[in-house]
Amino acid sequence: RTRDLSGATYTHWEKRLGAIGISVVELTGDVTPDARALARARVLLTTPEKWDAVSRWWRVRAYVRAVRLVVLDEVHLLGTDRGAVLEMIVSRMRHAQLSRARDDDRDDALHAPPSTSTRAPRPLARLVGLSTALANARDVADWLGVPREGLYNFRPSVRPVPVEVHVQGYPGRHYCPRMATMNRPIFQAIREHVPDGAPTLVFVASRRQTRLTALDLISLVATEGGTSGFTTPAAVERELVPAAATVADAALRHALPYGVGLHHAGLSEHDRETVERLFGSGAVRVLVSTATLAWGVNFPARLVIVKGTEFFDAKQGRYVDFPITDVLQMIGRAGRPQFDTRAIAVVMCHEPKKDFYRKFLYEPFPVESALASVLHDHVAAEIAAGSITTVADAAEFLSYTYLFRRMAANPNYYGCDAGREGVPAFLADLIERTVVDLDDAGLVVRDHGLAA
Repeated sequence: RTRDLSGATYTHWEKRLGAIGISVVELTGDVTPDARALARARVLLTTPEKWDAVSRWWRVRAYVRAVRLVVLDEVHLLGTDRGAVLEMIVSRMRHAQLSRARDDDRDDALHAPPSTSTRAPRPLARLVGLSTALANARDVADWLGVPREGLYNFRPSVRPVPVEVHVQGYPGRHYCPRMATMNRPIFQAIREHVPDGAPTLVFVASRRQTRLTALDLISLVATEGGTSGFTTPAAVERELVPAAATVADAALRHALPYGVGLHHAGLSEHDRETVERLFGSGAVRVLVSTATLAWGVNFPARLVIVKGTEFFDAKQGRYVDFPITDVLQMIGRAGRPQFDTRAIAVVMCHEPKKDFYRKFLYEPFPVESALASVLHDHVAAEIAAGSITTVADAAEFLSYTYLFRRMAANPNYYGCDAGREGVPAFLADLIERTVVDLDDAGLVVRDHGLAA
């Protein structure tokens, strides 16, 4: 899902698969191999955003057309901001397969009678989707083209390492004072659940909170008389003090000798790599990180603490809730099967939301489409690539999307007040309005067809 995770996975896979002669190539915004390397690769490891940009030009890129298996991780993210990209990848693949089949039929009709054609059908790419438990998994499977016998939808409680989840509510109308009241309970949770010093991840919503939380934890452990903080004297002397002298971030430099690390996008590459290495080795026992790390490097942690379930959305100018998928992803970092046999998660939230999280952290949730809000962007991209040249093409392409399927099942959610019977007319109007908006903005030209 992220470039950090892609890089870590590439390092692991390249070593394991390379040993048996299978070539692995990483394709991300930071790593772009040449066409020959991509053509030779047996496995491509990429992010949704990069593959979305690459696969738009499938007609002229042979390595895209050669793909026969696509494994999609975190399919439940369809309903989030990034979900539209994932939806377009799958929709484009399925639409492209139909287009290629039509091209084959057209060529056969031109060069030989249908009864004498010996062309073998093109093999279809197989789709494998990985997701958390879903309430409408059948809808997602149908959209992916997965047969009924190929769908496995386990309950959220089914995982390789069972997780013990505690949900705690905290009063207080204002965000920052409420966050401050959580610091002592975090310290107490670490002492209670991992007294043996097993690794702990504390997820917070901002860079400022990583610093404030880490400093408070250091103060609390110091009041107990712990001279080596959360780690051992040997680790402080051999690893942490020397490492602290090399980092640029002042808060991280102060925290490391206590066995506490900070991790956020504002750190330099050297600082991030240093704290990741120290946490992986066990010298740093408590890592305070922004929530983005939940989608990144696969760190070992027996205890995960989610400090607050809200973040400041600059677009809206207010604090909003994390998507439930993000909270589940953070919890999922506890007890990774290759690292531990126990897992504990503590979710600290605003008191009025405690019952909500107690319910939905244990129940499958439905996934809707997020494509409608960014439909203009993706339709314009398909027009530029030549996949859509008429309004009829746009309607056909849209029929392959998850949006199309969910709109028929849950029309009111997407603003179709006429019910299921009104969905075809609503979709036609949506497409027409999208094309008109793009034309008015000067992004496409409407004549006898569409061109970007």
